[in-house]
Amino acid sequence: MRDYYLIRNFTKPFKIFLVNFIIVLSIGFYTGVFFVRQTESDIPKGIVENYNGNEDIALIPSVMKFKKGKREMLTIIHTHILSISFIFVLLGIMVWGTEISIFWKSFLTIEPFISLLTTFGGIYLIWLGYEWISYLVMISGFLMIITYLTETLIVLYSLFKPPIKNVE
Repeated sequence: MRDYYLIRNFTKPFKIFLVNFIIVLSIGFYTGVFFVRQTESDIPKGIVENYNGNEDIALIPSVMKFKKGKREMLTIIHTHILSISFIFVLLGIMVWGTEISIFWKSFLTIEPFISLLTTFGGIYLIWLGYEWISYLVMISGFLMIITYLTETLIVLYSLFKPPIKNVE
């Protein structure tokens, strides 16, 4: 392995910059996760109701939700895929600078893109009426969160390791 791109060998000021970036990025990421929980979109029924509404339910729900329009759906999918993919690109670049195995680097940097497409492609399919996909959306969203957490912990651990001496 080439030691010159190990993030543990970066200068202290640059490491501080990256730690601060990960902290702020994580605040934003987990705020989004908490928002999903707040809208009850972390269970299959809630996912379906969030995009297809609940106005046709016999009992009056505590929060009335209406089916989203095509423009709104395209905006949600477009903005989430673009922004979350940038999050995982930046985090993935840092993961490649750690000392974990190539297998884990590959898995952790490719999996979130699969989960991202599965999650938001699945949301679109739910909106089209394929409600059973809500289970897949829930699983892929959970995997994305676990991968994010794992990547950030690995990167932070590497940033706090001392540099390797005599880097050539």
